[in-house]
Amino acid sequence: MVMRVGGIVSGMDIEAMVNKLMEAERMPLERLKQQRTMLEWKRDAFRDINSKLLELDNMLLDMKLTRTYNPKTATSSNPNAVTANATSSAMNGTYEISVSQLATNEMRVSGKMSLAAKDAIGVSGTFRFHTFDENGNQETHEIEVAAEDTLESVLKKIEQASGGKVRAFYVNSGDGGGRVVLETTRTGVYNQDGAEIVFGEDDDSANFFHNILNFGAADSEHKHAANAVFKYNDGIEITARENTYTLNGITFQFHNVTEGNVRISVTTDVDTSFQKIMDFINKYNEVIEAMNKSQTEQRYRNYHPLSDEQKAEMTEEQIKLWEERAKSGILRGESSIRDGMQALRASLQSFVNNDGAFKLLSEIGITTSKNYLSGGKLEVDEEKLKAALRDNPDDVYKLFVGKGEGDERGLIHRFEEALDQVRGNIEKQAGKETSTLDNYTLGKRMKEINERISDYERKLIKVEERYWAQFTQMEKAIARLNEQANYLFAQFYNM
Repeated sequence: MVMRVGGIVSGMDIEAMVNKLMEAERMPLERLKQQRTMLEWKRDAFRDINSKLLELDNMLLDMKLTRTYNPKTATSSNPNAVTANATSSAMNGTYEISVSQLATNEMRVSGKMSLAAKDAIGVSGTFRFHTFDENGNQETHEIEVAAEDTLESVLKKIEQASGGKVRAFYVNSGDGGGRVVLETTRTGVYNQDGAEIVFGEDDDSANFFHNILNFGAADSEHKHAANAVFKYNDGIEITARENTYTLNGITFQFHNVTEGNVRISVTTDVDTSFQKIMDFINKYNEVIEAMNKSQTEQRYRNYHPLSDEQKAEMTEEQIKLWEERAKSGILRGESSIRDGMQALRASLQSFVNNDGAFKLLSEIGITTSKNYLSGGKLEVDEEKLKAALRDNPDDVYKLFVGKGEGDERGLIHRFEEALDQVRGNIEKQAGKETSTLDNYTLGKRMKEINERISDYERKLIKVEERYWAQFTQMEKAIARLNEQANYLFAQFYNM
C-alpha cells in the first residue's frame, strides 16, 4: 500500500489531480459497463417478447378443444326442477323431461338414548355392519370397540370402516335424549332386497347396534334409499341412482319433482365460440405488434447507457426519456424475431388439405391485413366467421385442429410447431429467468464482459497506486530541494 502525501510540500491538490487522471483511465471501463448494460437490455427485450409468446402458447389448449368450435347451451323452462349441460356432441333441439321421483339416500335413526356423545360406550368387542357395492354385492365392515371408547369415537370408527360410504353422527334431539344417525353418502338403491345399511347377523353385532346404539328401539326410524325416476320425451321411463343422468351428450340434473314436462332447449352458442377465437386472434395480433415494433423502431446510436455519475446530474424524467431512446431498436435486425414473425404468419396462411368445407382461414372470414406496416396482423369479418361457426362448426374445427400429416394437419398444430421453434430460438439467445449466464448466447457475452471488468478494475487499482507513488516521490524530492535551499540560504547569510 503506497503512503499518500497530499501536496503538503508542493501546495498542489494531488488528490484532485489523481482523480482527474483516473477519469481518463476509467473510460474503457465505462465503455465495458455500457456494453454489459446494452446486453442486459437486449436480453430483457427478448424475454418480454417471449413472455407474450408464452401467453399465446397457453391459449392453444383451448384452441384444440372441440367445444371451442361447437359449444352448446342448454336452457330449461323450469330451472328449479330440471337443468342440463350439453356437450359439443349434443344434437340441437328440445327435450321433454318429467320427474316423478328424486334419488335419495338411506337414513337410519336410533331410538332415544341416554348416552351422550362424550360418554364411554361401556362395551368392547368386534362388531360388523354391511353396505353394498356398485353391483349390489354385500360388503362387510368391522369395528374394534373398547369399553373406554366414547360414543363419538365409535361413530368415527364406523365412518372410517365404511370407506366413506356411511356418515355417522350424534344428534341431541332436545327432548331429554339424543339419537345416533347413520346415512349413506350416496343416493340410490344398490341392495335390491332391502336396506343399504345392514347390521351384522351375529349376536354380538346385532346386540351392539340394536341395543347399545338403540337402532332396535320402537322409536327408531328407517328411511330407505330411492332411485330417481323420470320420463324422457313422453316415451321411455328411466331410473337413475343419482339425480343426474347423461343421454346423447346432455347431462340432466334433477332438483325437484315436476308437474308435467320441463322443456330443455339445446342450441349452439355461436357467441362463446366466436369470442374464444377472437381472444386468440387478439393475442396473436398483440404479439405480432410487439415483434414488428422491435424490427421497425428507430435506433438512436448516440444514446448510450448512463453512468451513475451522469444519472446523479439528471432528473428521473430525463433519465427515463434518455433510456427510452437508448433502448429503442435494440432488437432491430435480430433474425430470431424477424424470421419468427414470418414463420408464425406462414403457419396460419397455409392450405389445409382436408375433407371439410374450409381449406383456408380466409374462407371463414379471417385474413391478413393489407397494411404491410402492420407486420401481418389478422383481420376478421365477424359475420362471415359467425356464419361458419353457426352453420358448419365441425368443418371450422377441422380447419384449425384437423389430424393428419403434412398439408392435412390443422392450422393450430402448424402454428404450435412454429411457435415452439420461435420461442426456442429466443431462449437460445436470451435464456429464461432461471437460466445461468452459461446457458444462453447473451449470457456468455455478459460473463465475458464481467470478467474483463473485473480484470480492468484490478488494473485501475495498480494504476492509481502508481500515480500516488509518483506524486509522493515528487513531494519528497521537493522537500529535499527545500531543505538544501534553506541550508544554502542559512550559510550565505551567516558568512
